[in-house]
Amino acid sequence: MNDCVLIGRVAAKPEIRTTSRGNTVADMVLDVDRNFRNEDGTRDKDTFQITLWKGIAEEIASTVKIGQMVAVKGRLTGNANEKEGRTWYNTNIIAERVDILRN
Repeated sequence: MNDCVLIGRVAAKPEIRTTSRGNTVADMVLDVDRNFRNEDGTRDKDTFQITLWKGIAEEIASTVKIGQMVAVKGRLTGNANEKEGRTWYNTNIIAERVDILRN
């Protein structure tokens, strides 16, 4: 099973682009607060890149604003790349549903 749900604030407005096959795609950056506070009482954030495809990309890119709270349901994708003898692992989230929440 490959499901993930994130609730966070939009850190960068998605910009639409078109693939060579004519599909609409956009990447959105999402800041998600951690569930615990650090030594100074604040919450650290994790930052995720969310890939939006087709209708979701068009709808969210035209309506979402930086700082807005959203809920993302999607799936994880991952790959490994080797460079100079070292392996790098990348993880991305493909959005299947995005809901804009009230702040």
